[in-house]
Amino acid sequence: MKVRVAEPVHRFTMKRLIAVVLVLGLVGVGTYFVTAPFQGFTNETFVKIDRGTTTREIGEALAQSGVIRYPWELWIQRALHPNAKIQAGEYRFHQPATPAEVFSRLARGDIYYFEITIPEGSNMFDIARIVGSSGAMSSSDFLKAAADPAPIRDLDPNAKTLEGYLFPSTYRISHSTTPAELCRQMIAQFRKHWAKLGGKDPHHTVTLASLVEKETGVASERALVAGVFENRLQKNMMLQCDPTTMYAALLENRLRDTIYKSDLASANPYNTYQHAGLPPGPIANPGADSLAAALHPAETDYLYFVAKPGGGGHNFSTDLSGHEKATRAYRKARKAD
Repeated sequence: MKVRVAEPVHRFTMKRLIAVVLVLGLVGVGTYFVTAPFQGFTNETFVKIDRGTTTREIGEALAQSGVIRYPWELWIQRALHPNAKIQAGEYRFHQPATPAEVFSRLARGDIYYFEITIPEGSNMFDIARIVGSSGAMSSSDFLKAAADPAPIRDLDPNAKTLEGYLFPSTYRISHSTTPAELCRQMIAQFRKHWAKLGGKDPHHTVTLASLVEKETGVASERALVAGVFENRLQKNMMLQCDPTTMYAALLENRLRDTIYKSDLASANPYNTYQHAGLPPGPIANPGADSLAAALHPAETDYLYFVAKPGGGGHNFSTDLSGHEKATRAYRKARKAD
């Protein structure tokens, strides 16, 4: 009688043990990849997700940018959160994150924006520098867009550029925002405020308001300054507005910190020391208060104004002798300083 010898128990157990170890190892590796923070980029990276982009494409984009190790890490998160909706937009990543943290940001729409603030009285060259320094777009590209007056032709057929209509405010933009789009945002804000003011003749009003904005930062003086300019216009007097002379120099790339006699003698049409009337267009982008002042200038007999000694506003005069007296006081104070 033959006796069958059973396979050693230890051999079967060893195979099982190896299988279990392999499974646990794979689970451990998978768990590590899914739960460990990762950063495969230097400093920061941006990932733009367009509407209609699939989960596979998003995973590949994140992996290529070094936000996650492998595309499948995002697929797992999608499987775990089937009802979540990934929001389109641009996302900024600047520190290590787990796939779960990355997916959470995409699902809640933690979109990155550049926030730029344009102060009142900024001209389009100032705005170009601000936008350029933000990193959102180049200064030269913005200036090209601002040089095209087409978006405001319906308001101001005589506009040379968008100067005056790029409303000062705070704007949120992304890398995908084009200079033309930013200009349209700023023009939209201008239109909103212009409608509230109920103004007419935008070209005259915005040009005058830009002079007011550059001449004084004192709110209570804006209507007075606007009144002086309107009085001078009615009397066919040259406005002799220093900021227009500086703008003329800026356009000709010769602006310096001080106004020289050569600047005052410039034949540039924006130089109101040589040309009567308002300049050809705005010299800056005025805020709502300056626009209101230009629409409702103070009714006075003032024809002149000069800065007060020590700053803090201006002295207004009705005649040349009073103006010259105020000017001497100002120069004496400056010399003493």
